[in-house]
Amino acid sequence: MKDIPVSTPIDAVIMWVDGADPEHAARLDTFLRNKGLAREGGANKARFHHAGELDYCVTSLLKFAPWLRTIFIVTDQQRPPLLDKLVGTSFEQRVCLIDHSVIFAEYPECLPSFNSMAISSLLWRIPGLAEQFLYLNDDFMLIQPTYPDDFFRDGKVVLRGTWRLLPEAVPGSPMIRLVRRCLGREQKKNRVSFWALQQSCARQLRFTKKYFRLPHVPHAWKRSSWEQISNEFPAVINTNTSAQLRSSGQYVPEALSSHFHWRRNLAVLDNARTNMQLKPGEQSLFRIRLKLRHAEINNNVIFACVQSVEAGSAKKQKLIFSWLDKRIGSLEELL
Repeated sequence: MKDIPVSTPIDAVIMWVDGADPEHAARLDTFLRNKGLAREGGANKARFHHAGELDYCVTSLLKFAPWLRTIFIVTDQQRPPLLDKLVGTSFEQRVCLIDHSVIFAEYPECLPSFNSMAISSLLWRIPGLAEQFLYLNDDFMLIQPTYPDDFFRDGKVVLRGTWRLLPEAVPGSPMIRLVRRCLGREQKKNRVSFWALQQSCARQLRFTKKYFRLPHVPHAWKRSSWEQISNEFPAVINTNTSAQLRSSGQYVPEALSSHFHWRRNLAVLDNARTNMQLKPGEQSLFRIRLKLRHAEINNNVIFACVQSVEAGSAKKQKLIFSWLDKRIGSLEELL
């Protein structure tokens, strides 16, 4: 592993929720009942389910990014069991729990929040957070040794993704929209499109031709940049934080950050080290095997994102967990 100067600490922040927790489920059900809403869309149970991904995520950070200073787990009045495993070990002080009430201290009226985009918009408010930090969902994992310059270089963040044309910049786009309307293929207004939300972020940062499309990877963020975003675009932050469930009018924090850093010349683009995305509910067993094999032989596949593993068949789950056990291992093996 490469050494990192003590003067440039890097932290990691993971958002996590245990939707099976009766108290959390009761808070969500009470919120939905008071709003006259049902468990669908942004309140779907799948958004809050966990199948032990957090253990793999934290273990992978400790194993493959030992240069990280502190790993913060942000959650809502919950405590993941893995923290009990760390008590009395050398890792105990390196993994810290942060409650939503801490980062929402200036927005108490927005709690409880069941919206990942609202929560991630405020991660930079974690007390004592390093200027440079990684943002991860709990289904992100490292699967190869990583180094600080995989994420930060000379004070700039490393972006992964591709530039795409905004819909209005595509030649013939008015005619395309007319044809789609005639064929009845217009996007439903109540559907939250991840790509459309990223496009809104590009427009907000005054990009008129292209937007940056992001893969599911850990994101390099700067605390000072988020403070600037909050100061310069208060309406955007208010839109995000005030939505207690995900909605179509929000801005993807990852996209906001990426476009902001690019606009300010605070980013470099490098897709050499990339990710493997598994969707057990959609991908065939054969395709998953191919992806896992590719990750085994390609040292530049350093990230894995396993989305909704519980949606896959028993065979798919067994294959994925067995692979993760071999590649990442367990927390107990590091202690």
